[in-house]
Amino acid sequence: MLPRILLSRLLRIVLLAAGLLPLAVTAARAHPHVYVTMKSEIVYDAQGQMTGIRHHWTFDDMFSSYATQGLESKQKGVFTREELQPLAEVNVTSMAEFDFFTQGTMNGVKVEFDKPVDYFLDMKDQLLTLHFTLPLKKPVATKSVDLEVYDPLYFVAFEFADKEPITLQGAPAHCKLNTVKLGDGVQTQSLSEALFARPDPNAQFGAQFANKIAVKC
Repeated sequence: MLPRILLSRLLRIVLLAAGLLPLAVTAARAHPHVYVTMKSEIVYDAQGQMTGIRHHWTFDDMFSSYATQGLESKQKGVFTREELQPLAEVNVTSMAEFDFFTQGTMNGVKVEFDKPVDYFLDMKDQLLTLHFTLPLKKPVATKSVDLEVYDPLYFVAFEFADKEPITLQGAPAHCKLNTVKLGDGVQTQSLSEALFARPDPNAQFGAQFANKIAVKC
């Protein structure tokens, strides 16, 4: 059985075209086939507890064009949120087996997210953007949060947006945010040691390309 990776309307076709899963995985590991520019907000409630993370993922122009081929719209080449909603639902469902490409720890314990909510797609300048919120199972007063966003097969490449890729929404004033992406020249000693632990040789291939987010409160 071929795995669902992301936005299966395109990716399933690509994998099926490869004929065999090993070949598909090899191709995915050679280089990514879909590129995502990401912005996210880490959300807190009025009591200063973290409640979840809200993602905004913008897909590259080739993928955006392919993913919308054949979709019905009142105006050719222009799609409303309502017209894109069935595709958004497929996208979110397809990501479930990969934990929505978002993993990490809070206060040293693995983060447990609930099912995504408030998800939708929109299109601007011919680029699709998927918006969705991953709520925590329950709000948590956090001292430390370490998150990673990546595709374990590296079929999809995630990259931080150039300007304010990650923000804190409603966090206590003393909370400090740091981010790291592959090739960053930031001072790593300012981030938690957990972010820069020696990689497990048995870990998933895409983990070495993870975008890393750390919050200390």
